Amino acid sequence: MTKTTESVEEVWADFHDAVNMTASQIEKWLETDESKSVGQKTSDGAESVGHHSGRKIVAILHKKKADLSHGDIEWMRKVVGYGARHSAQRPDGDIENTPWRYSLMNWGNDPLK
Repeated sequence: MTKTTESVEEVWADFHDAVNMTASQIEKWLETDESKSVGQKTSDGAESVGHHSGRKIVAILHKKKADLSHGDIEWMRKVVGYGARHSAQRPDGDIENTPWRYSLMNWGNDPLK
């Protein structure tokens, strides 16, 4: 299926709405123990899916829209979908130091911003 320019524009806008952290903020976050403590581990057990996603998001944030690959656009859609689903599961009470927030931050979204 060929993506139209309009759909790329829409994905770009949705992605930048969903990802409210800068590349440098995400990079710094991914180095923390809290970041590494959450999420479903990949098949090799080395890192969580969300942690891996954070690294991919950083790479995408460093690109110009015109330089996005088909894979980047698909990943951006995945990020938007994950953020929407996970945000809907917000726990009650203070979320500052919760695995829920840490997981979202691995995906580039700090719900406290």
